[in-house]
Order: sequence, then C-alpha cells, then structure tokens
Amino acid sequence: MTSNAMITEVVLPGVVEPDGLQLHRRAMPVPARGQALVQVEATGISFAEQQMRHDRYPGQPKFPFVPGYDLVGTVRSVGPGADGSLVGTRVAAVTKTGGWATHALVDIDALTPVPAELDPAAAETVVVNGVTAWQMLRSARLRAGQTILVHGANGGVGTVLVQLGRHLGLRVIGTAAARHHTALRELGVEPLDYRDPDLAARVRELSPNGVDAVFDPVGGPGVRTSYGLLAPGGTLVVYGNAAAVNSGQSVAWVFVKLLSRLYTWNALPNGHRAGFYNFWAGHLTRRAAFRRRLRTDLGIVLDLLRQGVIVPQIAARYPLTEVSTALVFAETRSRAGKVVLEP
Repeated sequence: MTSNAMITEVVLPGVVEPDGLQLHRRAMPVPARGQALVQVEATGISFAEQQMRHDRYPGQPKFPFVPGYDLVGTVRSVGPGADGSLVGTRVAAVTKTGGWATHALVDIDALTPVPAELDPAAAETVVVNGVTAWQMLRSARLRAGQTILVHGANGGVGTVLVQLGRHLGLRVIGTAAARHHTALRELGVEPLDYRDPDLAARVRELSPNGVDAVFDPVGGPGVRTSYGLLAPGGTLVVYGNAAAVNSGQSVAWVFVKLLSRLYTWNALPNGHRAGFYNFWAGHLTRRAAFRRRLRTDLGIVLDLLRQGVIVPQIAARYPLTEVSTALVFAETRSRAGKVVLEP
C-alpha cells in the first residue's frame, strides 16, 4: 500500500437533506495497536442513519461525522503486535458510525469472520439486523408452535426476524404496507396492513387468544395496542423508537416515557413481560463480554445465511458515490429488505 493512497468517505455535516451528504477524500489511515484497516466491500443504510440525519438518534456523535452502522470487508493491514494472518480475511463488524467509506479502522476484537462463499452484500444484510433479530427471539423464550407478531416485517430487521422465527417453528404474523404482502407470504408470513384501523381485530381473528410475543420497532402510542394483543404469559419486545422522529418532542423524553410505561406494565400481576431491546447493552461496562457475545451471535447468524436458512433481502445496491440517491430510496421504504452500499 503506497504512502499516498487515499480513501473516500461519506460525511454527514449536519441536519441536511440526503443531497447534503458530502464525499471526502483523505489519506489512508494506519491502524494502531489493536486495530485493523478494513477495505469495505458492503455497508448498509439502516433506520439509525435516517434518524442521525435528523439529529434524532440517541447518543449519535456531534456533526460532522461519517455514518455507517455496520460493514463487511477484507482486512488489508493490522496494527503493531497483531496477528498478521488476519490480512486478507473477510470480516464483518458493527461500527455504529464510520462504515460509509472505502476503508475503515476497526478494533480487532470487534471483527467476526465471514464465510468466504458469502456475497458481501448478502452478509451485510444480517450483521446488525441479524444479531438484533437473533438476540430478541432468544430473549422472548419462545417455543415451536407459538405465534409471534412482527411489526415492520418488511424492514431490515423484520425480514430477518420473520425468517428466523419460521426456522424456529413459530407461526409469524407480520404487519407491513400491502405492497410488501406477496414477498412476506413467500417467507411464510401471514401479512396484515399496518395502516388498517382495525389492525388489532385482524390480529385477533388470526390468533383469538392473543400472540405469544410482539416485536415493535416503533414505540409511541401504538405500543399500548401491541401490549394488549399478548396472550397470557406473552412478551412485548420494543426495539426502536421510530415514533419519536416526527413527534416534535425530545427523543430522550419520548424514550423515558416509553421505558416508564414498560416498567409499569412489568409490575402488573398478569404474567406478561415487556422490555426494550438495547443492542449496545453492556458495551461500556462489560466490553469484552459484549464483544464476545456479539461475535458468537453474528457467527451463528452468518452460518444460517450460509446454510440458506436465511435468504438475504437486499432492497437495492448502490455504489458509495451514489449515497444520496440510495438514502432517498431507503427512506421511501418502497422495497423490502436493506439498501446496501458497495464502495
């Protein structure tokens, strides 16, 4: 690698429209001890980056910064003292920011090997989305034959979640716009229109005794309906706060109200459980354990992808230089799955 090598990265300068994203060139960074330089082959556009564009994602960095929640790529160099055999290895990592670039510095203990036969874009669809879906299903303590309701079943997390649910022998009801219903049926989902004013009644028609778990990425007022659809002993898992984006209220305040409601429900003597899934729980206080668990769970999900248990749902592929167009397309949610950038 020559000393004058350059990288390209996407910079979010502030609260801007998608065409306000900036492409910057800078010198190739050199990995420090404990780091690897990864040449990015695929990175994704998730709802997190869409929230960050509005300055509505909890804990996001100060502007300007490089977005990019996760990535798949090949190790090109490692820092002093690291195992040189890592060079040339395809890996995946959850970065939270920094993935929208041709190259990224990543902590070595955050890297998970990716099976060589997997397409990088396919693998990208299950990095943060697959781990999220896998960990939430495990936390819900479900058994084969039970029924779950997945809101946003056409989304990046939703499309992986419904496939893992079917793999585990669960009956899956999924909400999405009507245009996604054919694709969801092909995944074994019983689809319902999320805009149906009688949605709760439609769920009750399919599952008269309620559902054993609800997975809700929206939060907001609708979470009360989700909780009311639980069967005895059922579990509500909220894993997003999308309702806060256009609420006009402080994201932190909306989140506090949501957590307070979940806490209150857990105090009720009805046997239901309600909780908020936090992907990053423990990453500051138990970093080593957090990263071990992440590598283990991501390895499991990547292997299920390799086996064909999970079929990658790629909404579209764009080169990094067309990131503004890609972001506009992602925000339309017109196609199920994940929009992938290929630097």
